[in-house]
Amino acid sequence: MDHELTAPVQLCTPRGRLNPAAVGWTRRPLHTANLRGWGRTKRWEYWCLVTPRHVIALTVSSLDYVGLHAVYVLDRTTGVETERTALEPAARSVRMPDRSAAGPTRAQAGGLALEFVPQGASVRLRAAAPGVRLRADVGPGQDCLGVVVPRSRRLFQLTVKDVGRPVSGTLVLGEQEVAFGSDGSFAVLDHGRGRWPYAATWNWAAGYGAVLGRRVGLQLGGRWTDGTGTTENALFVDGRIHRLPDALEWHYDRSDWAAPWRIRGPRVEVTLAPFHERRSRTNLLVVGSEVHQCFGRFTGAVVDDSGHRVPVDGLVGWAEEARNRW
Repeated sequence: MDHELTAPVQLCTPRGRLNPAAVGWTRRPLHTANLRGWGRTKRWEYWCLVTPRHVIALTVSSLDYVGLHAVYVLDRTTGVETERTALEPAARSVRMPDRSAAGPTRAQAGGLALEFVPQGASVRLRAAAPGVRLRADVGPGQDCLGVVVPRSRRLFQLTVKDVGRPVSGTLVLGEQEVAFGSDGSFAVLDHGRGRWPYAATWNWAAGYGAVLGRRVGLQLGGRWTDGTGTTENALFVDGRIHRLPDALEWHYDRSDWAAPWRIRGPRVEVTLAPFHERRSRTNLLVVGSEVHQCFGRFTGAVVDDSGHRVPVDGLVGWAEEARNRW
């Protein structure tokens, strides 16, 4: 199932089932998520911006019966977190495109206003919440990873992971205004569309930086794709994707999230040393989630498509475990 698709394709059949021709991976957004049905359909856009001073995460999501939106800021110097969330019945305000970067994403609820608007090959990000304002512009990317995860004809997931895009802008946090962009700041996009089982657990790691004069990005996943015949794994070197089709082993201590996270596979041997743990819990009877997202620095190496060992020492990013009842 892990073959490359090179032409545009519809994610679903006219009846809303998974289109067999959509299963595979891409190096640019080619899937149109023509989803049908209600209750199990999931849509979201997640942007994470990493600057030398802050980590900024923006979430717009629709779970059909509820919208979950968030603005999160970590001050890397002080460890202080600022988080604003909003729940929106039936995700009434949410607007999202059916294909990544094909149109704007917007949501407004509970004092939060978020807007992600493609402008040519770039994306304008705007967010406002009590005590937080963000104006940022994400520059053009190169290769990304698009993957369809086929759990069954009725339950499936499309994800587009775009790692290491340049970003600049201004963050206003309380009375403090901080500009960023000429300092190695980068952005990561997680674009998701699909129909899920009620309970789901996954691991996700991403990182980016300059190593020995090369731009290196990591995108690694686990558990969510087990048994499906595909993975969410890739290495990016100077903007070019190197597909990692093998499943990975994740080793971490659930009693000590700050301990090193080790990720291993036939071409992967990396470790994340966390400098901060973000904990997020939601329990609304029907809807529940628990996420432990550990920000840190990577060490180790990944083997590229040519068999060369690519060091990842010093990449900044995160590794996480997420358990959801959606």
